[in-house]
Amino acid sequence: MKYIRPYLFIFYFLFLITYSSLAQPLNQKGKFTRQDSLRGTINAERSWWDVLHYDISVTPDYKAKTITGKTTIGYKVLPGQKSDYMQIDLQQPLKVDSIFYDGKFYINHPAMPYYNEGNVWHIPLPKAQPGSTHTIAIVYHGKPREAIHPPWDGGWIFTKDDKNRPWMTVACQGLGASVWYPCKDHQSDEPDNGATLTITVVDSLVAVGNGRLKEKRPNGNGTTTWIWEIKNPINNYNIVPYIGKYVNFSDNYIGETEKNLSLDYWVLDYNLEKAKNQFGRDVKPMLKAFEHWFGSYPFYEDGFKLVESSHLGMEHQSATAYGNHYLNGYLGSDLSGSGWGLKWDYIIIHEAGHEWFGNNITTNDIADMWVHEGFTMYSEVLFVEYHWGKKAGDEYVQGLRSNISNETPLIGHYGVNQEGSGDMYNKGANLLHTIRQIINDDELFRKILRGLNKEFWHKTTTSKNVEAYISKESGKDLSKIFDQYLRTTKIPELELKDANGNLSYRWANCVPGFAMPVRLNNDGLWLYPTSEWKKTAFTAAMKKKAVEIDKNFYVKVKVNGSTFESVPPPPGAGQ
Repeated sequence: MKYIRPYLFIFYFLFLITYSSLAQPLNQKGKFTRQDSLRGTINAERSWWDVLHYDISVTPDYKAKTITGKTTIGYKVLPGQKSDYMQIDLQQPLKVDSIFYDGKFYINHPAMPYYNEGNVWHIPLPKAQPGSTHTIAIVYHGKPREAIHPPWDGGWIFTKDDKNRPWMTVACQGLGASVWYPCKDHQSDEPDNGATLTITVVDSLVAVGNGRLKEKRPNGNGTTTWIWEIKNPINNYNIVPYIGKYVNFSDNYIGETEKNLSLDYWVLDYNLEKAKNQFGRDVKPMLKAFEHWFGSYPFYEDGFKLVESSHLGMEHQSATAYGNHYLNGYLGSDLSGSGWGLKWDYIIIHEAGHEWFGNNITTNDIADMWVHEGFTMYSEVLFVEYHWGKKAGDEYVQGLRSNISNETPLIGHYGVNQEGSGDMYNKGANLLHTIRQIINDDELFRKILRGLNKEFWHKTTTSKNVEAYISKESGKDLSKIFDQYLRTTKIPELELKDANGNLSYRWANCVPGFAMPVRLNNDGLWLYPTSEWKKTAFTAAMKKKAVEIDKNFYVKVKVNGSTFESVPPPPGAGQ
């Protein structure tokens, strides 16, 4: 299928990239403030306690655009407590009304009061024995930050559906879950024992959350309370309410381990038939491909859900936000320009890929977010390859390169809640595809992807740990390659020269010690360049046609000082 509307899509995509670069968290700040450090660092007020469970209750007022709520945090005391205070994150203008410690009302003593500092509340608590467990409950209210252009500029979303009925949800990745409920707002600490989400809404609306519906309770006053339970650890920003005129339909999927995975879909009532067609077509093929490549779906206990949203989409664990308008591609267009992206619904495939990379494997610091987005973008490639073949997957990933800007590195600043470049999607996917070529063994590569999801199952980790795992399991030192593509904006340049019947070659524009092997299209020959010039005689295969670098490597090629795709055969070749 040919790529349609290319110029219109390019304009739209560039607009989104430009817009997202101005929004939290992709905005590359020139300076960082104390608020950035409070949010992005595990400081003394955060390091002494480990979140075990969140019990979140929220009641929104659609007309007033306000919420009231209570969040109870179960936690365990860790050894080495160095502060009398606990830092709780709750973003302005939301206000704390009262606090309860271990179920008892917390009295604010003048000698050592709890106090507010921007988006943080500092709460003094009695020191407790390491290993002991406690609860702190925060009752709060206010008018939460409203999303301007979700999901890129996040917050609480108050909108209406096509029939002018209230439709509400939250999109807060990067901006942070503390935009609507109090928590330890840092990716490194997920609740070990999951969470419950209690949503009270007017009787005419339906409230959907992550995990499984535990209880639906009419209150007899025109409202109904919906209680959802999540069994597994979950990222703070993934816990969200969806509120609207939803209807539900269900299915099931028998996974590779012969487990039964429940599939639940919550969509606006007037989109029911569209959803049955679109979801019915793409979800099971997606699960089949991803379980093949990555291993078992990570959250069988919580099920798999797609929930229709007013924004484009987000990887809310076990309750993926879907807003692609039941179109193929990305809002009807192909990000790769290859045509393959128009054969499936982009949001279903991409956001579901995050269940493995982002939700199962989570980075401690948002600076390493490329692990979420690069691997998930590559999941699209693997989905295409699984269903349409290797050539199709290669064409898809190569097409993504036109969206790479190479203005800032993929890894951001640590400790200040700052992501790296938006190139983490397309460049991250092409880095992984390049590494796959170097490994040169697709079964081993698949084993590594599956191994990552076992090694870091339901864990938080770092980019460095992921990089080290891939190097170890591949048997190749890939550290300089990761440094090149993740920590610089330089694309390595393979310099080629035809000199007296010899091919001279070296890497330029690269980090010290960069020595990536590269495959030629000439009968699968390999070169092993370093930053120093090497030379080899033209082989018979090279003399038959121009020396071409395999396009699956994301590199540049310079021939005698000019950038080309290949070097011509030497004079007289083929005679």
